[in-house]
Amino acid sequence: MIDPVTVQKIKDTADIVDVVSDYVHLVRRGSNYMGLCPFHNERTPSFSVNKSRNFCYCFSCHKGGSPISFIMEKEGISYHEALLHLAKKYGIEVRERELTDEERERQTRREGMMVANEWAKNYFIGNLYEKEEGKNIGLTYIYGRHVTAEATKAFQLGYAIDKGNDFTDAALKKGFSLEILKATGLTGVSQQGSVYDRFRGRVIFPVINTAGKTVAFGGRDLKGGPAKYINSPESEIYSKSRELYGIYQAKGDMVKENKVYLVEGYLDVIGMWQSGVRNVVASSGTALTDGQIVLIHRFTDNVTLIYDGDPAGIKASLRGIDMLLAHNLNVKAVPLPDGDDPDSLAARLSPEELKTYLREHEVDIIRFKIDILLKDSKNDPQQKWSVIRSIVESIAHIPDKIKRDVYIQDCSILLDIKETTLSSEVAKIRFQIVEQEKAKRRAEEIRGYTENKEGESSLIPTDSENKNDAGETRPLPDTNISPLFPLERELLDNCLKYGLVGLWPSDKPEHENELVTVVEYISEELDVDGITFTHPQYSLVFEALKQIVPVFKRELAEEESVIAELVEKKRKEEFERIGRMNISLSEIKREEAKLEECLNEFAIAEREKFAKNYILDKFGSHEDDVIRNQTNRALAEKHQLSSLFTKNRPVEKIEEKVIQIILNSLNVLKNGIIDLQLKELMEEFKKLGEDQSELQRELHVKIGEIIHMRSRMAKDIGDRIISPKR
Repeated sequence: MIDPVTVQKIKDTADIVDVVSDYVHLVRRGSNYMGLCPFHNERTPSFSVNKSRNFCYCFSCHKGGSPISFIMEKEGISYHEALLHLAKKYGIEVRERELTDEERERQTRREGMMVANEWAKNYFIGNLYEKEEGKNIGLTYIYGRHVTAEATKAFQLGYAIDKGNDFTDAALKKGFSLEILKATGLTGVSQQGSVYDRFRGRVIFPVINTAGKTVAFGGRDLKGGPAKYINSPESEIYSKSRELYGIYQAKGDMVKENKVYLVEGYLDVIGMWQSGVRNVVASSGTALTDGQIVLIHRFTDNVTLIYDGDPAGIKASLRGIDMLLAHNLNVKAVPLPDGDDPDSLAARLSPEELKTYLREHEVDIIRFKIDILLKDSKNDPQQKWSVIRSIVESIAHIPDKIKRDVYIQDCSILLDIKETTLSSEVAKIRFQIVEQEKAKRRAEEIRGYTENKEGESSLIPTDSENKNDAGETRPLPDTNISPLFPLERELLDNCLKYGLVGLWPSDKPEHENELVTVVEYISEELDVDGITFTHPQYSLVFEALKQIVPVFKRELAEEESVIAELVEKKRKEEFERIGRMNISLSEIKREEAKLEECLNEFAIAEREKFAKNYILDKFGSHEDDVIRNQTNRALAEKHQLSSLFTKNRPVEKIEEKVIQIILNSLNVLKNGIIDLQLKELMEEFKKLGEDQSELQRELHVKIGEIIHMRSRMAKDIGDRIISPKR
């Protein structure tokens, strides 16, 4: 792992404007920079880059963050890889720290699996060219499918010998552990406990990721067995929902051509590649996933689906187009002649003929869908209604309103339906889709799940992330949505925004003249009332906030000396300027008084700037996914603390506003807890029978006390709060 000093140096050096400029053309707008978002298609710039805060954010798709977060999102890489990327960009020497036992074990296992796969790939290649069985069976099949020698080497095809445990024995002899071989899926274990070569007697198609690492294998049976193809199982290094076959060979041409052809199988990719169409990938027989689409979107916005001539297969494949449209990709389709697939078409056409065919037969996906589905409607009103409904649903998945309107106009003519009718239906379905997505994201966040998948939202905590300081696993909340979670979120967001703002002197003698921060005040208030965050992610972030307060105060004390030097420098410069002015003595005194007032405001503004940016600096690029994501989400809202921190606003007014916001969100949470307690008591009261009058009286008293407490709390929430209790 990279040592903390180097990590901090990378964070301090990486400039968000410089980093983003590698991907986005930025235009200065006031104190910020604006550009077209690199994460989704848009015509009006909504991607804001704030140089002073070293932060970026898209107010449309809600992606962005610190330089590290931006690189992670844009390149689809891990936190550690993003640090290395920035270190290389800025020429920073990376020093590694010693790993913990848990980190070392996890890294060793992943590296072991990667090394095993790489060795296995080379072993299978050796079998293909050096073993008689490989040459007689493997190469015969490959060349029989019109795969050239160049393509065979480019895609690193191999062969697994059909003899006992040939591969496993060789791997064990080489020093690989049986556990690693089983984890990668290279070696299987029967129900009786005996081991066997999983890919025995098959032509091997290595699955290589964008970094050039072999993460899995596909094996083509040559003996007529029940499973024509078998693939590596899901593992720590391979998730089929996030990989595309041929992506490593195709990524350069995808960028160059600004397009990708999406096919189904290994040989379809290889056949088109060797015919000159090299921007081609395959989902390898699995249904298209969000992770695969995000991977495509890293290299191009344009996708062309190549469908086999089988009508049933085409209809089945059409189900995936809504996902592509939802990612704001430009989607087209090429239908093939009956009986053809991309591999056979590439085999019977010359490279130029193949490119011409693809270019001339390419059609927009919505038109393609209409043509395919209307053929079977046979003027049946019910079937036609079903077709129109399906088309409308596809259009509704498109995020861009202008693009939706264009499709509505086009489909109105093709389907002979009034444009207003289609527009109305699209709007209804679009509203449902948006609301479903909102509910899904909210439910995922509230459940505290972190998926930690490349290209997908980070929402399911790993075991290490979901443990407390004692190493115990933090319990996840009930899957039912707690009404307290939104209230806790508001309070936490305010702590992230205003958490290190000094509010008032401590009332404890041993801390005389020391400022109490928002985080400390909230922590004390929660402790007094025995309140804790019930959402595990919120609890984790709040605990992290509490831990950095002492460090912040020490660094603020050091910052004071820097501010004092700046103030003294400005004072000296201004005194010299006033001395050169041809004015009376009384006017000089007035100028000096104004100067002292301005210098005082300058010092206050510098302290506020330091406090405002401290949390973003420490947490915006934090190694923990939960802390980093929650911080970037909270601090990326359109209305920021910057409106409070203005040089022209007196510090008393700033504190008053902060206090009002903080205490209001704290009281709202307390009121929510009281409401839940009241509801529980009322439910308990209803369950009591007539013979339980004593319990009824006790509950009645408790209910009365809580109602009174709620009334007082409601008054506090409703009143304008000027200052906190001391």
